[in-house]
Amino acid sequence: MKIDVEHIARLARLGLTEQEKKLYGDQLSRILGHAEELNKLKTDNVAPTTHAIPMKNVFREDKAIPCEDTEAILRNAPAEESNMFLVPRIIE
Repeated sequence: MKIDVEHIARLARLGLTEQEKKLYGDQLSRILGHAEELNKLKTDNVAPTTHAIPMKNVFREDKAIPCEDTEAILRNAPAEESNMFLVPRIIE
């Protein structure tokens, strides 16, 4: 397990002490042990899921509607150009 911890630390550009390598190696062993226990469960008849409860789309249908009062909206803009808000450039 020490070799795995050293490899992961090297990939993450982490400098670990011998004490940290032992600590993380022990923790990694315990985590993998728990994962191995889960692999023993019979899941042949269990459908894959992404959520524990059913999810449904709660968004409204997207509808384009004309804007009636663009002048009033643009009065709130610090600057305006071609009926659009003009903002400072942030990306070169």
